[in-house]
Amino acid sequence: MLNEIYEYTKEHMEKSIEALKKDYGTLRSGKVSTKALNNIKVNYYGTPTDLSQVATILAVDATTISITPWEKNLVGAIEKAILEANIGVNPNNDGISIKLFFPPMTMEQRNDSVKKAKGMTEDSKVAIRNIRKNSNDKIKKIHKDKLITDDESKKAEAEVQKITDSFIVKTDDTFKAKEKELLTV
Repeated sequence: MLNEIYEYTKEHMEKSIEALKKDYGTLRSGKVSTKALNNIKVNYYGTPTDLSQVATILAVDATTISITPWEKNLVGAIEKAILEANIGVNPNNDGISIKLFFPPMTMEQRNDSVKKAKGMTEDSKVAIRNIRKNSNDKIKKIHKDKLITDDESKKAEAEVQKITDSFIVKTDDTFKAKEKELLTV
C-alpha cells in the first residue's frame, strides 16, 4: 500500500522532469534546434496538423533550419503558420522549401532564455511539490482509515519528503546543465 504511494510519487515526479526537459526544448540556445518548431500547426486540408507531420525538418547548420513539405502545395500554408507562430525569424520561401535563418544570439537573448528556463524550472518544482502533497494526502487518508499506525504514517511522509528532495535536486541539476548550454557562446 505504501510502496504503491512511493511508486506513484516517483513516477509522477519523473514525468515532471521529462516535461521540464521538453519545455527546455522550446528555448533557443546558441545552436538552432528543430524543437523550436514543435508547437507549430499547419492548416492541412482544413485540419490543424503538426509541422513535423507534413514536412521534413532539418537543422542544416548552427543557424539554419530547412523545411521541405511532402506536398509542394503546402509551402504557402507552412510559411503562413511560421509567421503566425512568431518564433522570431522570417521564413524564406523558394517555392520548393522554406529556410529559416536564425541570427546568432546576443548575450541579452541568452540571458532572457536563462530567465525563461528558470521560470520553467520553478513551475516544475511546484508540480513536484503538488505531487508530494497528493502523496501525503493519500498517506493521511489510509492513516485515518486505521490501515497504518502513527509511526508508519510519519515514516511514510518522511520517505515521500526524501523522494521529493531528490527530485528537486534533479530539477536543479537539469537547470544548471541547460543554463550552461544557453550561456555557452
